[in-house]
Amino acid sequence: MKTRQLGNAGLEVSELGFGCMGLSHGYGPATNEKDAIAVIQKAYESGITFFDTAEAYGQGANEQLVGKALHHVRDKVILATKFGFANGRNTDGLNSRPERIRQVAENSLRYLKTDYIDLFYQHRVDPNVPVEDVAGTVQELIAEGKVKHLGMSEASAQSIRRAHAVLPVAALQSEYSMFWREPEKEIIPLLEELGIGFVPFSPLGKGFLTGKMNADTEFDKTDWRNVIPRFTKENREANHSIVDLVTMIAGEHNATPAQIALAWLLAQKPWIAPIPGTTKMTRLAENIGGAYITLSKEELSTIKHALDTIPLHGERYPASLAGLQGK
Repeated sequence: MKTRQLGNAGLEVSELGFGCMGLSHGYGPATNEKDAIAVIQKAYESGITFFDTAEAYGQGANEQLVGKALHHVRDKVILATKFGFANGRNTDGLNSRPERIRQVAENSLRYLKTDYIDLFYQHRVDPNVPVEDVAGTVQELIAEGKVKHLGMSEASAQSIRRAHAVLPVAALQSEYSMFWREPEKEIIPLLEELGIGFVPFSPLGKGFLTGKMNADTEFDKTDWRNVIPRFTKENREANHSIVDLVTMIAGEHNATPAQIALAWLLAQKPWIAPIPGTTKMTRLAENIGGAYITLSKEELSTIKHALDTIPLHGERYPASLAGLQGK
């Protein structure tokens, strides 16, 4: 697999990364450890060198999976993890106080079986802690050799600028896909201006762009899509025209909708590295195939015109998870 530079920070990653969250958090029951480790290791063997986890994905459980799976190839991979939620749970509010950042860093180093974190993201901006203080704390961790680069997640343009003025932000991780194009308005131009890489999470629209989901799909009771307005039965039906678009283009390339959705993201900017996740070997191979599809300028123009005319229904997060919105 080809590699990309995430902005101007000298951070080189595989074109596609691997989002590890779903192995232990968010989309139903956790995958058993043996199978989860096998999927992560298969991703590495297939050319993926960029792995994404976080304290909040099972209060360290996900980081421990990544550590067990990749410690033997530590010098050949880029490991990204995150701090910022109180008690390591995204339901307990935010906490990016300096002492908490340091505590999370030490825990993450232990869980990941490493002595340095390549990319340390603030998971969400904490309105009670100036981003300058957050950047300053990570700067200290960098000086101590425990962290290589600062990242931010779902941060506003203003927050990114303020943090970047203290310590260069290497990458922003935020939701971006054909199913959520909000970053195109303000965030992507800013990242280009400042030389910051972009790591889209949910690049397949939380599974919607795979074409495997319809109005009748039922989620596991622990799957968080049950509470996301965009995933109500009515909204899945109303939004299906975007799946029809991706499916049509996929047919022209002898590809799958998921592969087209990933190829589209990779075509947006050369410093974008999406992080699709999966629990299945077959889906992993399918996703990797998306990195080998090239969409023509004409196709990209056609897709943009179509997306601009498709109204999407349903909010991205419920009111109860307002804290997950960027600030």
